[in-house]
Amino acid sequence: MAVQPEGTPCWVDAMFSDVEGAKSFYGDVLGWTFGESSSEYGNYTQAYADGKAVAAVVPPMPGQEGQSAWCLYFAAADAAATAEKIRQHGGEVLMEPMQVGEFGTMCLAREPSGAVFGVWQAGTHEGFEASMEQPGAFCWAEVFTREPEKADAFLSALFPYSMKQMQDDAIDFRMFNLGDKTVLGRMRMTEEFPPEIPSYINVYFTVDNCDDAVARATKLGAQVRFGPMDTPFGRFAALSDPQGANFSVIDISTTAGEMPQSTDVP
Repeated sequence: MAVQPEGTPCWVDAMFSDVEGAKSFYGDVLGWTFGESSSEYGNYTQAYADGKAVAAVVPPMPGQEGQSAWCLYFAAADAAATAEKIRQHGGEVLMEPMQVGEFGTMCLAREPSGAVFGVWQAGTHEGFEASMEQPGAFCWAEVFTREPEKADAFLSALFPYSMKQMQDDAIDFRMFNLGDKTVLGRMRMTEEFPPEIPSYINVYFTVDNCDDAVARATKLGAQVRFGPMDTPFGRFAALSDPQGANFSVIDISTTAGEMPQSTDVP
């Protein structure tokens, strides 16, 4: 069985052509420390926040060099069965389920509107060790897509989500819940996004001060895409790191405004 409920975001990693540069950047911005790289697994290197595993960085395999991007993994009890469901519901399996030693089984896929994601069937590696409140930890993720109907139908068919639609005329935002816990968001991409940017999943990491984190990041060559901005969920900013990977930082202790209303999606 999946250690975490099916469909729970459980891990993030990213490929960087300059892994040492990525380690230096995220070490300074998020306070991460790094374990030994595992040559047996393509120099996969885990990142830690206060000694707890929160993410990993890895160099690209030969022929896979390209734009760096964070990949979000969802927990699954059976990666092979999930891969079959991905195909059945219009997704594309990019990497067939592959056992990673005793750690677990991974699969990479693309949902019908274009966002790439991973599936993780836990073995000894159960995923995130740090709670979302801890600085440096994964906190939240959103699917950014121009075709929300496709993404919504796919995700709700793949995993046992219930959905809520935010009541906001300015944005089209949907939340995916497992039981009473909201685990994922979906945002419709507007015309403000350059057409060459495909659908993607944006990951958020917790920081104790958003503005300080943004200042550290920009000093090291990151670009601010949005913010910093106060919201009812926290003060956040969207960034691109020096190698082009998009991510956001959020201080969940600094909130402003009323929580938005939402309605159940049948």
